[in-house]
Amino acid sequence: MKKYITDEKIGLNYTLVNDVYLPNLISTEKNYEIGHWGRGHLDYIMKYHKVFYTSLKTNCKLNSYLHDVDVRASEMYGHLVNQLKEQQCITEQLKTVDMMAWVQAMNNITNQAREITNINIIFHI
Repeated sequence: MKKYITDEKIGLNYTLVNDVYLPNLISTEKNYEIGHWGRGHLDYIMKYHKVFYTSLKTNCKLNSYLHDVDVRASEMYGHLVNQLKEQQCITEQLKTVDMMAWVQAMNNITNQAREITNINIIFHI
């Protein structure tokens, strides 16, 4: 038996391993680093959207999809924090005058932005 064969119809190469031909599969997906938001979305789709997760994984699109989710969520979160700070008049002056009030306000703002980002991007398909 030949060590390597090629199926001309579909263009796959096979290697003989223990009397069985196995396809030579190579991932064409780029390997992006996935941040906090992307990992959160990954957990969500693995738990609640298994078919979608499997489809992304088998089509070598999972990493790029999660990278896109991570980028969109990071941008949305940063934009929301700045927008909420502006709406609630949280300034550096407040930080110098009353540090505890500034910390409380910023904690409130970051929690609001995190919740909005989770609802609109992370826990949404």
